[in-house]
Amino acid sequence: MEHLISRKHRQNHRDIMDDYNVDVFVNRDDPIPTVVLDGSTPARPRTPPTPAEHSDSETPSVRTGLRGRFSAFKEKAKIQDQLVEKLLSQVVPLDDAHIPQDEPAPKGGSPGVVRPNFNLTTMSNNFRRFNARIGVVFVFQARAIRVLSWKKPTHTLSFLAVYTLVCLDPYLLPLLPLTIILIAILIPNFVARHPAAEFSLSSEQAIGYSPHGPPLAPAITVKPVKELSRDFFHNMRDLQNSMEDFSQLHDAVIRLVVPRTNFSDEALSSALFVVLFAACLFISIASNILPWRFIFLALGWAATCSGHPAVQRQLQTAHEKHIHPQEEKARGFVEKWVERDVILDDAPETREVEIFELQRLSGAAAGEWEPWLFSASPYDPLSAARVAGDRPTGTRFFEDVLPPRGWEWSEKKWALDLWSREWVEERIITGVEVETEGERWVYDIYDERAANRVGVVEQPAPIPDSKGKERVRTPPKPSWEEGEDGDGRRGDWRRRRWVRLVKRKNIPEAAA
Repeated sequence: MEHLISRKHRQNHRDIMDDYNVDVFVNRDDPIPTVVLDGSTPARPRTPPTPAEHSDSETPSVRTGLRGRFSAFKEKAKIQDQLVEKLLSQVVPLDDAHIPQDEPAPKGGSPGVVRPNFNLTTMSNNFRRFNARIGVVFVFQARAIRVLSWKKPTHTLSFLAVYTLVCLDPYLLPLLPLTIILIAILIPNFVARHPAAEFSLSSEQAIGYSPHGPPLAPAITVKPVKELSRDFFHNMRDLQNSMEDFSQLHDAVIRLVVPRTNFSDEALSSALFVVLFAACLFISIASNILPWRFIFLALGWAATCSGHPAVQRQLQTAHEKHIHPQEEKARGFVEKWVERDVILDDAPETREVEIFELQRLSGAAAGEWEPWLFSASPYDPLSAARVAGDRPTGTRFFEDVLPPRGWEWSEKKWALDLWSREWVEERIITGVEVETEGERWVYDIYDERAANRVGVVEQPAPIPDSKGKERVRTPPKPSWEEGEDGDGRRGDWRRRRWVRLVKRKNIPEAAA
């Protein structure tokens, strides 16, 4: 009797192992895919793997011994490398391809997470490891599709029952992942360790399931699939199809969302902005009184019921008979509303730009000023470029001054700024003399003792202190002076400010 039970147990254990296929996750609903490389004949699918094939050391059918094992391993590695190289060669051009690399971390700084740069060998290894372990995602995807497509109505109704409980009582949401771990993971693993004994002397006698006693089967573990096995190609097929699904979804979203939100049609995008802004105001005010539980409950039931084949047929018929004829009418109504209520006739934005005309004193005796250049900086005595000893930068002629990028001139000529004192005070410029009449030049103040020192130096006057002794007090240096006739000696540089209006350039849609 014990021998019979043990044999039955071994047979049951083999059946369990065959069902789980050595504990790997892979979607096996479809036939084995076929791989074609460079127009060669399709590779014949391998036969379903047996437990011996999934062992750590495979036994070749023809070659035996250590030399045969080594040859089989080399042949398998060669096929893997050729397969991955063929796949990557279609994605990355290997000839004269410029592959950008990450910049190294700065010295002395925190390196953070250092990740390797792109490398075909690393890419090949990571792709094989990823493809061998991605099966669990496709299993979840396949099961979710089965539930939502009503393949088994009992499963779909059970899902809707759980979803209804969570929507009506959201406090049960933290309980959901714990229940999934108990029912979907722990209980099946326990049953696999303690399988029911399939033994009966007759049809009337049977031994029911009993969890008591020591474990009768090994624990189920999740292992990556063997490379170049049937399950490996199943994962490659599912990964290929998932990439295509993502590409189609991405393109559909781009076609639907981007033309309406990138302001290529400013009237339509502006109308959408107004509608969303009004919706934000409504939600911010009425959010606390909306029945969110019933809203999510109705949306979940509607989305799940729409996956039923009979409901899909009804929806398709309703779309063809009722919705599609009204689409043009609704689109025309929206276009008329946008054209009538959205007004986009504002004048382009205008700004004022400035340029400084710099002149330098050519000869101290003659006192002649030489035109130097037009610069974006006034090059005052305490400017960064002046202190560092750098020469001013700019252009020699007015015609070479260009408007900012994306702008164009709104006026034909430059205008002299007659309010020199204002822009000097706004920039807190010191060590200069402001001309309030005439050409509005702003001169550097001349310093006899030090050319690189600013301000006018006056002789300090002796002031008696409380003890009758005289002490010297240095008067404060003026930040700038005003002059009308321009008499007296001045510094080496003078400047004046010119202004001009610019407006936004209208960039056509085709040029953008």
